[in-house]
Amino acid sequence: MLKSQTVLQHVPYLRRYARALTGNQVSGDSYVAATLEALVKDPGVLEIVENPRVALFRLFSAIWNSVEVNATVDQIVGLVAAERNLGQIAAMPRQAFLLVSVEGFSEEDAAAILGVDRQKLQDLVEESGRELAAQIATDILIIEDEALIALDLQHLVETLGHRIIGIARTHTEAIALSSSKRPGLILADIQLADGSSGLDAVNDLLTTFEVPVIFITAYPERYLTGERPEPAFLISKPYQASTVSAVVSQALFFERNAIQRKKRAVDRSFRH
Repeated sequence: MLKSQTVLQHVPYLRRYARALTGNQVSGDSYVAATLEALVKDPGVLEIVENPRVALFRLFSAIWNSVEVNATVDQIVGLVAAERNLGQIAAMPRQAFLLVSVEGFSEEDAAAILGVDRQKLQDLVEESGRELAAQIATDILIIEDEALIALDLQHLVETLGHRIIGIARTHTEAIALSSSKRPGLILADIQLADGSSGLDAVNDLLTTFEVPVIFITAYPERYLTGERPEPAFLISKPYQASTVSAVVSQALFFERNAIQRKKRAVDRSFRH
């Protein structure tokens, strides 16, 4: 049987995946908790002869992809409804995309996690790419004090079709830039060189408007404990271009669906 410490070392990254998949820390962490509860009840579901990381993610996927669970998500202990109500047609390609692009699984391992063959996995990743490419371009604020990283991020998001409203190196600059033009998404380093915090800057900005935020850090484990309010979207330094692309697309995916839900709610209120 797998020892508990072998499993625990992979849990922070399972949280990262779950949060990106659900678009919500509380919901993502609740699915992880359900996975760990299933493991406690039946340790035999993971075999020591197989890759423990693959086995843990596969167990999570079995729970996530359960029709019963997704049809009644409020029945999971402590689960708050995620900021989405996606059918399995949309969910499976995004899982494949995140497993490969964000979590760095090989196609073979990602296919094993999802219980599909390699060709099906490739088809899912391709389908997700088409879906995410349809995202509406937005204005992005970058909060990053390292010039080379900031310019690299700017190039990456502009390649995806987005616009940069500015690069802030400090908390003060971030507030000033966002007051002149409201961003549609924020990419923020957590620790800035002048001692100010990207977290503090974002928290101040979110008091005046809502916007999806992606945090970047060299120490992701510190923000994946599940013990306090933590980022829903987190990128590790050093990052890959594909990771930035995937996470930006996920954040905007949930933002787009939230806007559509609000619009439908307003339309219904007028009809009644």
